[in-house]
Amino acid sequence: PPLRLGCPGLRSLGRRAMAEEEPLPSGWEKRMSRKSGRIYFFNHITNRSQWERPKVGGSYNSVEPDKVRCSHLLVKHNQSRRPSSWRQEEITRSKEEALETLNDYIQMIKSGEATFEHLASKYSDCSSAKEGGDLGYFGKGQMQRPFEEATYSLKTGEMSNPVFTDSGIHIILRTA
Repeated sequence: PPLRLGCPGLRSLGRRAMAEEEPLPSGWEKRMSRKSGRIYFFNHITNRSQWERPKVGGSYNSVEPDKVRCSHLLVKHNQSRRPSSWRQEEITRSKEEALETLNDYIQMIKSGEATFEHLASKYSDCSSAKEGGDLGYFGKGQMQRPFEEATYSLKTGEMSNPVFTDSGIHIILRTA
């Protein structure tokens, strides 16, 4: 029998095909699994992969629509509001040295030499290092203003330039 264009199954197939043609967010690419033959999505900035197609625009968040999620890597310096961390009891590096260190991390991530999560786990001066730098979801007014503004300005999968707060200097990776 001929296919009916009004068939609900065909409409949803059409929507899925159109969604697959939408551009991917910055940093993402579509790949094929050698093992299963399934399509997956790889972010070359974070070196993370996932089966679900990432959303374009980064502002859509079905879990908590008014909130964002990010990971960060914090490098404290001797002018930080609390110049100590789980890594070092007394932080003596200058603000300039902290920035230089953070810029080295950015280059390592961009070149593919290291992942954001690996560097955050090993070198972040924040206790979120135990979670690969993941801070979970948060809304407006919950973080220091420069950190919040930087996170909300990023699209999902994008990484910030250095962000200066009273805590130190951060690089932020928006994850949702």
